[in-house]
Amino acid sequence: MSAERKAQLLVAYAVLASLALVGAYLLAGGSSYAPAKTQDPCEPRTWRDPGNLEEIAQQFSLSALDGAACELGVTRERLAQALATPESRERFMERYGIDEIELARAVRAGLLRAVDDAEEAGAISPLLGVPLREALRQIPLEEAIELIDDARTLLDNLQTFLGPAQGLLEQFLR
Repeated sequence: MSAERKAQLLVAYAVLASLALVGAYLLAGGSSYAPAKTQDPCEPRTWRDPGNLEEIAQQFSLSALDGAACELGVTRERLAQALATPESRERFMERYGIDEIELARAVRAGLLRAVDDAEEAGAISPLLGVPLREALRQIPLEEAIELIDDARTLLDNLQTFLGPAQGLLEQFLR
């Protein structure tokens, strides 16, 4: 068999393999692909049983992003991308016609929602909720974004603040 004939057979096999792949894709439902729907950020998110500080911080961040996204009328994923850098934040504000004050208000509202959700899930004590909410109402935008990005430090400091006295205080308040 000549080299030219081998090359022609190789091309024919490649075309057949390509057609078989496309056929298999279509048979598997590939012609009607629709991306997964994102969760509505305004809908309450149920917290899993918070087993450790890392899980609490992750759920706190997701809840805060949901709350802020709901306030702004965008998806949580879009807001998370927007908060990643100052440049992406500027593009986001320009695209949606909001200013830094509106963004800060929404981010603070998201953090407040996260505190409510964390209390409801038993992840933080109601004793800490009140002073935490007051602090979050005044927090600068940059610090609020850092809290959404990594709530672990905040939650760790809160737990350390009360320490062993937390159980005793909760008994007296009941």
